[in-house]
Amino acid sequence: MATLRVSGMASGIDVDTIVKQMMTAKRIPLDKLTQKKQVMEWQRDNFRDVNSKLVDFKTSKLTTYQRSAAMNTQIATVSGETASLKAEATAEANIGSMNIVVTQIAKPATATTAGATMTKSDGTRLTSSSTLADLQKLNTSTTSSSAYNITVNNISISLSSSLSISEAIIKINSTTAVNATAKFDEITGKLSIESKNYSSSGTLTLSSNDTFQKLFGGISGAISTYQPAIIKVDSTGLTFASNSFKLNGVNLTLLSESTTAAKVTTSNDPTKALESIKSFVSDYNSLLSSLNTKVNEERYKDFTPLTDEQKEAMNESQIEAWETKAKSGLLKNDQILKSTISSMRTAISEKLGQLSQYGITTGQYYENGKLYIDEDKLKQALTDNPQAVTTIFQGGSDSSTGLISKLSTLMTNEIEKMSIKAGTSKFSSDVTVTFKTDSTMGKELADYKKRISTLQDRLDDYENNLYKRFTAMETAISNYNSQSSSLASYMKS
Repeated sequence: MATLRVSGMASGIDVDTIVKQMMTAKRIPLDKLTQKKQVMEWQRDNFRDVNSKLVDFKTSKLTTYQRSAAMNTQIATVSGETASLKAEATAEANIGSMNIVVTQIAKPATATTAGATMTKSDGTRLTSSSTLADLQKLNTSTTSSSAYNITVNNISISLSSSLSISEAIIKINSTTAVNATAKFDEITGKLSIESKNYSSSGTLTLSSNDTFQKLFGGISGAISTYQPAIIKVDSTGLTFASNSFKLNGVNLTLLSESTTAAKVTTSNDPTKALESIKSFVSDYNSLLSSLNTKVNEERYKDFTPLTDEQKEAMNESQIEAWETKAKSGLLKNDQILKSTISSMRTAISEKLGQLSQYGITTGQYYENGKLYIDEDKLKQALTDNPQAVTTIFQGGSDSSTGLISKLSTLMTNEIEKMSIKAGTSKFSSDVTVTFKTDSTMGKELADYKKRISTLQDRLDDYENNLYKRFTAMETAISNYNSQSSSLASYMKS
């Protein structure tokens, strides 16, 4: 229930001013507690900004640099019968050329229907969006039904007549146990089903009683059997299970059969690897610089968060300048950031002997681990011995030994520490992601809020009591004045 507040009309005392002055002193503990809470919230925001950089470095940048293509110095070009195949060199590709004739394309076991009628009497055509019921109306040899069935490799699937043709195809293809893929051609009205296995064991069985395939004219002819891919490289014939395979370190994809050769030439081009390493060094330096800045940022302890009363006495530019100082250095000498910096520099130091051979060195001690590149030296190393250079970054047969993998692991560890302390996301670099409340700082802030609320209630009670006392005083004075006036009037009469 609100307290009735009476101004000092009877006494002439400015009650509101006196109460405000008395409350100012009483509010000091609350203001200090609120300021501590504000500092921690600012500090937590700082952690989230840093965490965003760590997550981005790990999940976006390091992941990209770990891909073999990022530092691959080998390129493959195709000339001659270019329509018959595609080629992509890997880091293990042999320098040289291969003349390839595609004798036979690999094909899985396949069944194809005769084809459904797709054109209506008015000339309009059915599409993949048409329902199975629509298809049945144009193909009256199939009995109308509320559902149609198909059995592929002994797996039966029921398909509602209300499904569109494309939805029915999706349902078949998403049934993993079928181990086959269905396709529909709107032009011919044909349904084809092929085994996912490219091998002699990739058989395909269908049931002749299936009502679904009959919508498309029924299976036409026998189910074709699997055939392997056959190519001739120069004068040597080779057989492969599928149309995609690696040969001499080159990933080949066969597209069509040919009678003339496609010439695949592999050569060394360090350009892409050089740019990837330069980008890596730039990203590393940027993150390291950001962390060092936070750890060494000046802390102005005299600039505490402003109270509402203090803000009222300042203009916007003064408030902004003050809060810039108040927010500075909140992560100064933070142990998580110092640990991250130390781990990053240790990972580099362990590889520095090798890196320096190829033109990557650290700067002066006061540059706090910044990396520098001698581009000419690095480019020459990528030309002469690309595998040795890329192995430093990506590792060899064991990728965990590479610099990128080691940095990724330490980022995971530091991100975990930050999540436990500040409640930041371990997976997102979005700075608007909500903090986890069960973190160390989250629990401390919850405690601050509880204490502030309790203290505020006490202050409200204290203020109400002050007004009650002044109100009682004013009432007493008013009564006294009224009685005095009445007595004086009586005496005159």
